Parts: sequence; structure tokens; C-alpha cells
Amino acid sequence: MSSENAEQHDVSPKDSVEGNGQCSPLSKIHLELEKESNTDFQQFETTKQCRHYPRIHMEPQEKSNTNFKKFVIKKLRKACQCSPTKAKDMIFGFLPVLRWLPKYDLRKNILGDVMSGLIVGILLVPQSIAYSLLAGQEPIYGLYTSFFASLIYFLLGTSRHISVGIFGILCLMIGEVVDRELSRAGYGTAHSAPSLGMVSNGSTSFDQTSDRLCDRSCYAITVGSTVTFMAGVYQVAMGFFQVGFVSVYLSDALLSGFVTGASFTILTSQAKYLLGLSLPRSSGMGSLITTWINIFRNIHKTNVCDLITSLLCLLVLLPTKELNERFKSKLKAPIPTELIVVVAATLASHFGKLNEKYNTSIAGHIPTGFMPPKAPDWNLIPSVATDAIAISIIGFAITVSLSEMFAKKHGYTVKANQEMYAIGFCNIIPSFFHCFSNSAALAKTLVKESTGCQTQLSGVVTALVLLLVLLVIAPLFYSLQKSVLGVITIVNLRGALCKFKDLPKMWRVSRMDTVIWFVTMLSSALISTEIGLLIGVCFSMFCVILRTQKPKSSLLGLVEESDIFESMSAYKNLQAKPGIKIFRFIAPLYYINKECFKSALYKNTLNPILVKAAQKKAAKKKAKKETATPSGSQDEVSVQLSHAPLELHTVVIDCSAIQFLDTAGIHTLKEVRRDYEAIGIQVLLAQCNPSVRDSLARGEYCQKEDENLFYSVHEAIAFAEESQNQKGICIPNGLSLVIN
Repeated sequence: MSSENAEQHDVSPKDSVEGNGQCSPLSKIHLELEKESNTDFQQFETTKQCRHYPRIHMEPQEKSNTNFKKFVIKKLRKACQCSPTKAKDMIFGFLPVLRWLPKYDLRKNILGDVMSGLIVGILLVPQSIAYSLLAGQEPIYGLYTSFFASLIYFLLGTSRHISVGIFGILCLMIGEVVDRELSRAGYGTAHSAPSLGMVSNGSTSFDQTSDRLCDRSCYAITVGSTVTFMAGVYQVAMGFFQVGFVSVYLSDALLSGFVTGASFTILTSQAKYLLGLSLPRSSGMGSLITTWINIFRNIHKTNVCDLITSLLCLLVLLPTKELNERFKSKLKAPIPTELIVVVAATLASHFGKLNEKYNTSIAGHIPTGFMPPKAPDWNLIPSVATDAIAISIIGFAITVSLSEMFAKKHGYTVKANQEMYAIGFCNIIPSFFHCFSNSAALAKTLVKESTGCQTQLSGVVTALVLLLVLLVIAPLFYSLQKSVLGVITIVNLRGALCKFKDLPKMWRVSRMDTVIWFVTMLSSALISTEIGLLIGVCFSMFCVILRTQKPKSSLLGLVEESDIFESMSAYKNLQAKPGIKIFRFIAPLYYINKECFKSALYKNTLNPILVKAAQKKAAKKKAKKETATPSGSQDEVSVQLSHAPLELHTVVIDCSAIQFLDTAGIHTLKEVRRDYEAIGIQVLLAQCNPSVRDSLARGEYCQKEDENLFYSVHEAIAFAEESQNQKGICIPNGLSLVIN
């Protein structure tokens, strides 16, 4: 004890207590206590000048007992009431263009918007045609999709920088659904039929929902637009019910792994075009392996002209893509290599008559203008509704994440729910105009930002470029080889495939995220995209549970000359309080990790169950000895030293890292307290957050309000030391006096 405590505990010699406030170290002490000495002993207790540490008391906020029925009625009344101001806010909220367009600074923004819109439009032309093949559609439908998406997002979107249009991963997912439904409908296995307006060499059948003839191409876009319609409905519903939180289950590692795995599937699906092979599209689980098996079985049928064209395009596109990436800070605009390659390849194919001489596969007739709108096939909805769920989640997750990323970078805000509305209507409305699913795309968004985009007006410029192609230029791509389109698609996968270079850094930062990345990537590539996404989400959630199932725990020590307590296993030169153990558990305490909590606590302090068993065993031995020797008078009151005294008298549990408790967690804390109290050790809880305090109160952990609950570890330590000082007569070395 300190000298201060020695003065405070000064007592007379007749109580057999030394002047330093401690009992003399005797093996056994007998004190005759009669009624008078009892009075003296009580006076001794009251006259001790013990230091009293004030408890912190905080008054909780009063919770209003709101009637649920009244609450619902109040909310409904507020939502249903209408006023001119509210109507204006609703219209402006749904159509953000009405807010920012009247304030548009023409002199400041027009040049950047026109330049970025023009360049993105030029890039979108070849990509829209190429990705149409990936979706199992005719080239014209890819142009339609990019055109309508750019216009609708201009009206409804809140992000100034993202480019909404055709996206490779969604095209792949659409293509898998289209191929499956074509097989079910009994169409031929050829990859594509000639374009609309041409005579079909493939199988032809009547559409079950209409009386007019619908060939393979017609049925393919019917399936694609129906899936797109359902995906848009899901996205609008998620925006209406404000369930955007679903995207939080798609971590960055999971999305990156999914995109990389799907990129392997895209590369595999386009490989046959590079070789000029006419193969049926593999679908279902293991389609990647099946496709490569079919390619190698038919490798002898490779079209040499298509192969040479593919190699030449790769030799041009890959270096120029690298140059664009390396010198993007110096270039005012990226070199439109894809458009140059498409124009050059089309001219070479047309004047060289490659289709007639070498039987190369070409894009075929691309009609000009727009087709009459057509509603989705309602009879197909039960077949494609499940597929649309994954497409809608991927679409809005990528769009919202890109919107928030670029908004944060440029210092403005976006509304996540409005973004879901925007991307939802970018799917619903175009589905009536022969389009398929779209979303934001990172590559085109980066180009748009780097070329000076200022507002959503750049989307209108992009749409005008696509409109020019649709009305005038589209038929000129008749002789364009499909191998060129396949090369463009594969080259645009470069960013996703280069994610492997980031794995060492990811491993150093978080091994768990790296494992999630690998599991999602492999399952998306080797099984299927939809099942791979589901496996990735489930495995990611399992990893979160695994982290809380076996979390870290440690004993804490006091940092010198401070009131800070830190882990003794992580830092040196920390001071441990004698007789007190401070335990920290870094996880929620619930049914999954309750046993881990108990075992870690008992391991770091002592196991009260084993101590209690040892005490019972020692008591039995003592009872046998007492029966063998005559005992003293039963009326004699004695104070004896315990046979095996415990140095530990208090366990403080630092609850600052425990986010919540469930019923099992509360029951575990009760068990721990009961076990320790059975051997004379008190358990104190420190730094409980309001949620944990509320759970403890509802679980009746404390007999009295705030009993054994402290707002800081320091306060709990002071209480433990004070309670020990007030516990009667103490002896050195942590030995306790037991009053018999």
C-alpha cells in the first residue's frame, strides 16, 4: 500500500493491526469478538479515511411511448398530403435536370461537355456493335441501348461524370439467358441469324405471343428486352423501398473478383470469333471449360483470314491502349483507336471482298432508323424473373458505386435512391424499344472524366453521335468482320485481367479479402456468373461470421503516466494493476462466439470452475482432518487465513469493442459473473455502449441500475481498489482474511 493509504488505515495495537494499516503476517489469527468489540470494530470501519472515487452517473433520454398506429397514420398523412411546394420538390427530385439545367454555365462548361460527349460517342459505336454479339443480339440493338440509356440518364441521373450504356458483364449475363431461352423455344443452334429484313437461313418459327412471324433474331431481342424490363422493375422497386443497402454485401474485393471471373468467360465466348469458328454457345455450369474443349476439337477448321485479321487488330489495339493509359495526362483526348481499326477493317473487308473469297464472318446488314416500340413478352417473365435479380443488383451496385466515387472526387453529392430510379428507368423504357440491360461502365466513365466532362449534358452529345450512326452511317458497317468486334471486346477486358497485379498488395493489406477475391473469381469463371456471384456473397458473409467466431482478445495494461489501457500482448512496458485483470474482447458477443469468449477469458485470467472444484476437494480433505481431531467451542468466532488465498480479486471486462449482445451473450455474462463470484472475485463491465447497456438492462443482468457497469476502465479500476480497501482487514501479498 502507499503511504497515503497507510495513514488512512491507522488503527490501535489492540486490534492486532500494525500502524501501516495492514494485519500482521500470522499463519492463523484468533480474535475474541464480543458485543463491545463488535462496536469497536464498526467504529474502526467508519473512522477509516478511505479515498472515495465518485461514480459517474448519466441520465438517459426519456423514450416516448409512441403508439404504433398513430405513428403509421402520421407518416401516411405526411406522405399523402399535397402542396405546391411539395409537388414541385417531387418533380424536381425525380427529374434532376430541371434543377441544374436552368443554372447551366454555358461559357464555363459547354466545351468540356461537347468534347467528352463526342469522344465517348465515338468509342461507344464500335463497342456497342461488339458487345451486341456478347449479348446474343444483332449490332443495331447495341446502338439502340447506348442511345436510349444516354438520353434517359441525362434526364434522371444525379452524377455529372458517369457514362451509362452498354456494359460487358451485363451483356454476358443477358447472352446466357437469351441462349437458354432460344434452346427452349426450339430455335437452331447457330449463333445468330441474319439481321431483320433479311431472309433467314436458320430456323424460323411463330412467336407464341403474337400472330406474326418471328425469326431467331426477333425472339432473341424479345428475350433480352423482357429480362431488361424485369431488371429495371427490380431496380425501381429497390429505390422506392430504399433497399439500396443490398449493395453493401457486394464488397470491393467481391465485385473485383466477380468482374475478373466474368472477364474470363467473356474472353472465352469471343475466342471463336478470333478463329472464325462457327460453334454453338455453351451455357450452364462449366460453360468456360466446355467452350474451350469445343474450340480445340474444331481448331483445324480455323479461318486463316479471320485469324490474321484478329492478330493484326491485336497488334494495333494493345500498344495504343497502353500509350493512351501511359500518356493520358499529356493527351487532351485519348486516341480513338477502336474507331480507326473498325473503319480500316471495314474498308479492307469491303474492297478485298474477304467474305466472298475467304468466307469470313461479317456483321451483315445494319438497318437505319428506329423500329416501332414493342412491349416485352409477358409470358416470358416467369422464366427470366430470377435471372433479372442478379442483373439488377450488379447493374445498380456498379452504377451507385461509380457515382459516389466520382462525386466524392469532384466535391458534390449524389442521391443513391435517385440513381437507382435512374438506372431502373434506363432499363424499363428502352426495353420497349428493342434494347437490353445497361449500366455505368468504369472505362468509359474514366474517359469521360479525363476529357473535360462537367455535367450530364455530355450524355446528350453522346446520344447525338449515336443518332447520326443510327440514321446514316450504320449500313456502312455491313462488311465489318466479327473477328474485329471480338478483338475489341477482348482488348477492353485488359483492365479486369490486370487485377492479378494487385493481388500481392491486397494480400499484404487483407488476406481475407484476397481469399474472397479468389473464391468469387474462380466460381464466376468455372461455374457460372450468377452462381459465382451468389457463392461470392455467401462466402463473404461467412468470412465476416468467421471473424467474429474467433476474434482477438487480450489483457490490458496501463500506459505509464496516463489513464489509457492497451493490449499487453501488443505493447511493452505496460503496468498491470495488482489483483485486477482487465480483459478486452474485440467482437460482438452472441451465440456463435460465446464459448470462445468464455475460454479466452478463463485462459487469460483463471478458470473459476477449476478453482471451485479444487476448493471443494480441499474442503473435503479438511473436513476429514477435523473429524479426526477435536474442534474448539462452536460459539468461538475466529478469523482464519484461507488455505489457498487468491491474488486476483477483480475482473474488468472492457466492452468498448462489443457492438451488441444477444440472449446467449447476456446469459454468458451472467454465467461468468456467477462462476467468478462463487470464488470471491467480482466482475465489472466497463465502456459499454448504449446498445449493450440496454440489452443488459432488458436481460436483467444487474439487480440495481448501473450496478457493476462503468463508463470507463479507469473508473472500474478505482471502484475495485476502493471496494478492496473497504473489505475489512487485509494482509499483504493479496491474502484475504476470512471471518468464521
